[in-house]
Amino acid sequence: MAVETVQRNRRFLVRALVVCGAMFLFGFACVPLYRIACEHVFQNKIYNTADSAKGFTVDNSRWVTVQFVGNVNSQLDWQFAPEKVEMRVHPGAINDAWYDATNKASAAIVGSAVPSIAPSKGSPYFNKIECFCFTEQTLKPGETRRMPVKFIVDPKLPKGIDTLTLSYTFYNNRAATKKLAEQPQAGSPPNT
Repeated sequence: MAVETVQRNRRFLVRALVVCGAMFLFGFACVPLYRIACEHVFQNKIYNTADSAKGFTVDNSRWVTVQFVGNVNSQLDWQFAPEKVEMRVHPGAINDAWYDATNKASAAIVGSAVPSIAPSKGSPYFNKIECFCFTEQTLKPGETRRMPVKFIVDPKLPKGIDTLTLSYTFYNNRAATKKLAEQPQAGSPPNT
């Protein structure tokens, strides 16, 4: 009876480890998969400033509140926050927002940001013209960087939605950080 219990526990442990491993790999793959989706599926939502100004008419009769949130994954020793937590904008107008990131670690770190828009019904109407998302950001120890977001809220945003939340979560790009740490520093002798 005890042998059967041990075997059952081992099978459960193996299954739990497989599930945990699969979840870790899925989480690790989310950033590149999302980048590919944005480049290929949502490419019509990436605009340049000139085209964006031509594509929308500003609706001065309506205001939309855009809230900004900055998060950092627990594996990244950065401080990251928006300069303003919210702003009121007219749909169709080009707007600028800024986020600040500071590396609190003792070594350079490469981070990547993943954005999200809430509510999900409003997501198709939030158009980023310029964004730091999915661009690797390398910060030296103690370095602070301002990062811009230029956006337009589509005037076709449904009337029932008067608040949108733009949230970014920064993750440690471990592969790029490791590669950066392995590079010889300027002024140091090469490894022999």
